[in-house]
Amino acid sequence: MQIRNFALIALTIAVPAAWAHGQGVHTHDAGLIAGMLHPFSGLDHLLAMVAVGLWAAQQGGRALWVLPSSFVGAMAVGAMLGMSGVAFAGAEAGIALSVLALGALVALRRQMLLPLAAMLTGLFALFHGIAHGQEMPLAASPWGYGFGMLAATALLHAAGVFAGMKVRQLYLGLAGAAISLAGLGMLASFAG
Repeated sequence: MQIRNFALIALTIAVPAAWAHGQGVHTHDAGLIAGMLHPFSGLDHLLAMVAVGLWAAQQGGRALWVLPSSFVGAMAVGAMLGMSGVAFAGAEAGIALSVLALGALVALRRQMLLPLAAMLTGLFALFHGIAHGQEMPLAASPWGYGFGMLAATALLHAAGVFAGMKVRQLYLGLAGAAISLAGLGMLASFAG
């Protein structure tokens, strides 16, 4: 039963990601749809956002909504900065670090005071937001793109929370370790 739930979650996440890569986004489609597809177009974004949901589920209580909300809010700020031309040379490394750290937090089932956990997820979200904002298609409506991006992010967080509540801790630990290893690989690509 648990494996079936996990497979359903994986398919729910993988199908839009595959569609995002296969279809592409043309300039006349840019806006809401481009924003909704963008978080699914990169493994780094996808893994970090799902990891936030998994970690929130492990924390329980108010963390179920505080961690995803802090991520979405800080990502919105970062996206506005990115759309307005603010560049941060370390954004991609920050994103890779977020994947590594969030995966490790899930793998280790690390409990943290809620304000600190919210600040950490918010810091990581700034990196993601800046990158998303900089990658907005030129013809896109900033409002449509931003709304779509934030809605897709919330969906990925919800999938992570759902998985975190339904899947056994052993599997969550393995998923967290896999996410962390992916982040380590991403960081290694910057060093090499």
